[in-house]
Amino acid sequence: MEASAAERAGRAIVALRHAVLAALLDGESSGYQLAKTFDLGMANFWHAVPQQLYLELAKMEKSGLVEGRNVVQESRPTKRLFTITGAGLAELERFAAAPVKPSFVRDDLLVKVQAVDSVSVKAVIEQLEERAAIAAAKIDIFTRFLHGLRGDLDEQAFLTSGDKIGPYLTCLRGLRFEQEHADWCNETSRVLRARQAITQEDAAP
Repeated sequence: MEASAAERAGRAIVALRHAVLAALLDGESSGYQLAKTFDLGMANFWHAVPQQLYLELAKMEKSGLVEGRNVVQESRPTKRLFTITGAGLAELERFAAAPVKPSFVRDDLLVKVQAVDSVSVKAVIEQLEERAAIAAAKIDIFTRFLHGLRGDLDEQAFLTSGDKIGPYLTCLRGLRFEQEHADWCNETSRVLRARQAITQEDAAP
């Protein structure tokens, strides 16, 4: 039986909770710092806006998964820092041991490519090229982020003996996804442009 909207939303909230716990493994963090982490290091596999993070942190603190403390700042608002608790670590351990559900893709651009034989080819080509440009920008971000994580080590040395391998591996997955995505968008754009040129030649008087 298909899950209801409420059930799907509940699963999303639970998964966000685990993503926050994983982010807090790096140490004490404010909600703002967590938002920056989600915007960069975790953006390739989990998206969350700051408001979602702040609400979830409040719920997690109430349930004992994280612990918060206030830090008074001169000429700036007091900020609240959060750390993962023993209960939070136990919950993350339980989550890590649970069976993994298959991932799935929902991409409006792929729907447009699927329908390209009956819609404006020009519009689809433009969106493919725009998506390729976005992927290229992400490739640059991930490449620099990975270099920052491994420092002076080359990649193989870091994969063998570097510290905090988890964030590196997830970012490596993001890099490879964006590289493949950019290649596919560029190739698909070239195919559609070539077919469009042939069609225009055939239609010429």
